[in-house]
Amino acid sequence: MEKFTKEYALRTYECDKNNNLRLIALMNILQDMADSHATALGLGLDFCLKKGLAWVGSAYHLKINRLPVLHEKIMVETWPCEERLLGAVREFVVKSINGEPLIKASSLWILIDFTRKRPVSLRDNLPQYTVLPEHAFESDFAKLPEIETPDYTKRFSVRFDDIDVNNHVNNAVYPLWASEAINPEQRLSLTPSEIEINFKKECHYGEEIEVLTQTTQNATLHSIKSLTDGRELARLRFQWKQI
Repeated sequence: MEKFTKEYALRTYECDKNNNLRLIALMNILQDMADSHATALGLGLDFCLKKGLAWVGSAYHLKINRLPVLHEKIMVETWPCEERLLGAVREFVVKSINGEPLIKASSLWILIDFTRKRPVSLRDNLPQYTVLPEHAFESDFAKLPEIETPDYTKRFSVRFDDIDVNNHVNNAVYPLWASEAINPEQRLSLTPSEIEINFKKECHYGEEIEVLTQTTQNATLHSIKSLTDGRELARLRFQWKQI
């Protein structure tokens, strides 16, 4: 097993008002890398569709030294580093073209039977492949605490554009919702330095959702819930620093 590497040049529509890579664009790049490598290993979308399977993100943990900027070229590496009975850990490192580590990320993926919506064993359902037992950084994908006293809330409607090929809200949208659910004046002066995400339930087109936010010093804790039936969809924690 070798690390899968790809170069990206950041385009205008991928960057925000400060010329930094947008959070949703970063998450989309990580998903593109995971899909491209899985496809190269024979474990990607086409294989899963034929077998009635789907890869579903269960958790992410990102540490951000700095976000790349407009027109900057970056190198992204990814590799599977650990296999579990019902899931796999995939690592990512985003580097400048000079090799400076910008972002490190670890992710946990579950393989599910698409019809039954139940996790299935990797070894019973996938072709043989090896892992590279090297972590970008150690993460236990900690269960995030419940919000006790929300100090900010925001509601969103799930758009058609939020839905992916698995017919539910794409994983990249949840951190976008959470990052929007803080005081706007604060958000203009902040950039994320660490992000933890626990995905819990699927969310679908047309649903109304609410983000509850609790702020503590340089961190925000978020709970994303469906207003349709009250189920919790995801829980996130951001560490912030001044731009």
